[in-house]
Amino acid sequence: MKFSVFSDILSKIEKKPLPGRPSHLKMMWAQRDKILKYPDTFSRNPKKAAVLAAFYPDLNEETHLLLIKRQGGNGVHAHQIALPGGKYESYDFDLKETALREAYEEVGILKTQIRSVRALSSLYIPPSNFIVQPFMALYDKQLPFVLETSEVHSVIEVPVSVLLREDIVTSQWVQLSQSAKVKVPGFAIGDEWVWGATAMMLSEIRTILNDAL
Repeated sequence: MKFSVFSDILSKIEKKPLPGRPSHLKMMWAQRDKILKYPDTFSRNPKKAAVLAAFYPDLNEETHLLLIKRQGGNGVHAHQIALPGGKYESYDFDLKETALREAYEEVGILKTQIRSVRALSSLYIPPSNFIVQPFMALYDKQLPFVLETSEVHSVIEVPVSVLLREDIVTSQWVQLSQSAKVKVPGFAIGDEWVWGATAMMLSEIRTILNDAL
């Protein structure tokens, strides 16, 4: 999809109601559904974070979405596919500022080239006890991405035409802990498997875009 066409679509849906929970449920397994229904039962004083779903043109003006692959390590989200973003800091004006700051720090996205920012439905992430606020935006990309290699292993540039395909929706067995292995829904994008909170956020984006097409 050409970026000019995508930009027009996004401008028309800026104020439309969000699909929220029904779209998240498509990418959720049973135990997580229980936690998200009753977060206060499982969470005390959750931390705040924000992520950015930045849509931008490639050299042929085709629209892409940027995902990142996190570095390895012992963290609960190590090696996972995510949207750029991170923890809210006291010096951030609001969560939108958090998303833009973190996107700059992680991959060099310039705030001055961001427009049409829209908040999506927030989502609680049990393993790390975060409530994450996603934002969807247009990025008039002019420079290559610059990775903060201590946090970001690589970037995944996903054409919108691929993001909207039904054949990327599938399921896999995921090892959640030493004793728990569950089959979860997600997206097979290239050689990567996108599941969990990121898949739920992408599901809402897919619903929004498909409803607008």
